[in-house]
Amino acid sequence: MMKPSQACGQETRSPLPHRDADDDRPRLECGVFGVFNTPDASAIVALGLHALQHRGQEACGIAAFDGHRFHWERHMGYVGDAFTGMDLVQRLPGTMAIGHTRYSTAGGSNLRNVQPMFADLEAGGVAIAHNGNLTNFLALREQLVSEGSIFQSTSDSEVILHLIARSRKAKVVDRFIDALRQIEGGYALVALTNKKLIGVRDPLGIRPLVLGELNGEYVLASETCALDMIGARFIRDIDHGELVVISESGIESIKPFPSARARPCVFEYVYFARPDSVVNGRSVYDVRKRMGQRLAEECARPADVVVPVPDSGVPAALGYSQASGVPFEMGIIRNHYVGRTFIQPTQGVRELGVRMKHSPNRAVLAGKRVVLIDDSVVRGTTSLKIVRMVREAGATEVHLRSASPPIRYPDFYGIDMPEQDQLLAANHSLEEMARMLEVDSLGFLSVEGLYWAMDAGERDPANPQFTDHYFTGDYPTRLLDREIAEGRNDASERQLSLLVSA
Repeated sequence: MMKPSQACGQETRSPLPHRDADDDRPRLECGVFGVFNTPDASAIVALGLHALQHRGQEACGIAAFDGHRFHWERHMGYVGDAFTGMDLVQRLPGTMAIGHTRYSTAGGSNLRNVQPMFADLEAGGVAIAHNGNLTNFLALREQLVSEGSIFQSTSDSEVILHLIARSRKAKVVDRFIDALRQIEGGYALVALTNKKLIGVRDPLGIRPLVLGELNGEYVLASETCALDMIGARFIRDIDHGELVVISESGIESIKPFPSARARPCVFEYVYFARPDSVVNGRSVYDVRKRMGQRLAEECARPADVVVPVPDSGVPAALGYSQASGVPFEMGIIRNHYVGRTFIQPTQGVRELGVRMKHSPNRAVLAGKRVVLIDDSVVRGTTSLKIVRMVREAGATEVHLRSASPPIRYPDFYGIDMPEQDQLLAANHSLEEMARMLEVDSLGFLSVEGLYWAMDAGERDPANPQFTDHYFTGDYPTRLLDREIAEGRNDASERQLSLLVSA
């Protein structure tokens, strides 16, 4: 049995990456990575996390096991700032390790919510790194607290540790399964015990997880780009609803959930995944180019130049240009070296914030009719800034095109997206949005076009192939916490109404 003293953890505070309050980009959820039986495991994990930095720039952490004890570090900030130096392997020794990059979706932004999370249980130490969001987190937490559990964080990931600890099953893997059967939502997680590396994907496969091989040993990662970073070979996607257990005996696959049709997240292709990744057998880059091709077919406009909003709009803009015959040009240049601690003391300076990230290429834009291609439009605040910047650079017309359908519904599976009353397309017509964004015309890819781009055939309303609720409102699971919150709000409103009438 592992003793509490056999785990050592380190938490450090470093500057939080600067977040522009007016930046309405959907925030990436998280990235997870794990290696087994690999020399200098923590260094390998750090490299993997570098490749997954796009999935979370708020915080990062690594947990390693050296055969005797767990070593554990968590930091606010970027992977490159936290896990550098020749002493990394000395700080986090071991041949098995897991890591996490984070953007908070449940629990808020502070060090106690940074992962991996670690606990000493009766059967030994367990570290967990989780990507996604549990839709019954609050209900489970309230139940656990009422029964005496003491939480150290406000993250939904800690619920999983408590459920594992409270399980009456004898084996660690059976405890995991017992816990997993009580949670709902979209998730992919990796876990480390003193003998095993465990990976699991939710029953619908909403969040991604892949299996790779490095020098004959297994690797788990959120995306294939992380395998490429360390020179690992891609083996396969972890199947939806599959739990894999990696140990000295090899790999074991367990299917602990009732059979269900997969519904992977479509937004991985629209925005989240790196373009050089392959997600669920589809090249993200190819899908995004096809989105642009279909966009040109659905809502083309006479123009002189096609300009992407970098970087995520580039593949779609290439596809649009090739399909329409309108030249592709880099009319906006992205600054990849924006400082984390930039201070914006006045409103006037804050309004210039978009120019820190994007600068107009006047030689391309001046005197031109511009088709501006972006991956999506959420609240519209970022889009409006960029449109104004393009006009100020001399564009005679600006036609904004979104390579995704209109976002009308919020997310509850690990994407930090505004509530419905803040989503532009949920509250305004196409004409109203065009006026608000100050564009000559506005167009969105259709849901049918999105499915075409993924070579998925027609969308089946009775049994959709993807998690696409952002556009359709068709949520793939029960939203228990949401239902409870709405019920409480209704009860409060009824009580207030009674008090007023009295």
